[in-house]
This record gives sequence, structure tokens and C-alpha cells, in this order.
Amino acid sequence: MRIDNMARGNSVYTSNAYLVRGDWNALADRNTLVDTGRDPVVLDSLEQAATGVGKPRVEQVVLTHCHYDHVGMLQRIRQRFRPVVYAFSPHLDGVDRVLADGDRLFLGDAWFEVIHVPCHSQDSVCLYHPGSGVLFSGDTPVEQHLGGSIRSCDCGEMSSRLSHCAVDTVYPGHGGEYLKAQTS
Repeated sequence: MRIDNMARGNSVYTSNAYLVRGDWNALADRNTLVDTGRDPVVLDSLEQAATGVGKPRVEQVVLTHCHYDHVGMLQRIRQRFRPVVYAFSPHLDGVDRVLADGDRLFLGDAWFEVIHVPCHSQDSVCLYHPGSGVLFSGDTPVEQHLGGSIRSCDCGEMSSRLSHCAVDTVYPGHGGEYLKAQTS
């Protein structure tokens, strides 16, 4: 799978907006945008992305939560690309399918687990791919532990929600991605 941040070069406060594609841009792959951000640079970046011949540039959008900086471009992306939109919250205008904890979604060329982590917001989810150790954390604060396990910080009982995840790379809602802590 390939993951690129479409919000690079942003000029306004925004979240990251990750485009997840399959390694080969196969017809069966699902070009997926994780969060839309709120900067129009995301639209420009999507128009320039190599997403496969005959494939829609964005087939689906998965929202990690519904704060304005993560969903600001949703309506424009819906108008331009007509993707299916997934979110945990049923209250956001434009959501086609409501997520539940434990759902599985096909992003790019891989299956991800939806993990409801109502810490940063009541509708926050993380997306985890066990085969590659990729975690999209949104704005859920996470910390790394020896052995690659991840848990949510400052969330009380929610800490255990991510404890089964052996994470190699975290793609957060803000800032750059980071690799798991090195063990000695």
C-alpha cells in the first residue's frame, strides 16, 4: 500500500489528509482518503495523484472524527469525486455509512480494523492494519511501548482499546508520520 499526505504545502490550519492506494493501482484497489482536511490544496494534490487508469481518484473517504479541521473539504470532495463517506458519527451531513467498533474497511489494497476510541472526541476512531503495522490515529493521542504496542494516552480506560495493535508506523491527524520506538 502507498500512503501520501495530500495536505502538504497547506496554507491554512488543517488536519492531514492521507490518500491510501494499492501498490499497483489495480482495479480492485480502493483509493481512499483518510480525513479531508480543510485546505483547498487537498483538491489540487488529489488531481495530481497517480491513482490508476480508469479508476476514480477518490472512491471512499473515512473520517477519523468530525472536527472542522478534518472534514472542512468534505462537501467539495463529495461534489468533485462522489466517494462513499464513512464516519462513526451519524450526525455529519454527507456521511453515507456509519462505522462501528470492529468494522473492517478495505483501504488501498489492505483490510483495516476500525477501533472506536472516544478520547479526543466521542466519534474518534483509529484505523489499524495488522499486516503492515500501520495506524491512522486521527487526533487520538497515542504513545509507543516496547515491542511496538500502542495505547491511547490520557484516556483512562480507553488505553486498552489499542493495546492489541503492534504498530510500526503512526499516521496522526497533525504533524508527520512516525515510526515505532526502537527497542534496545
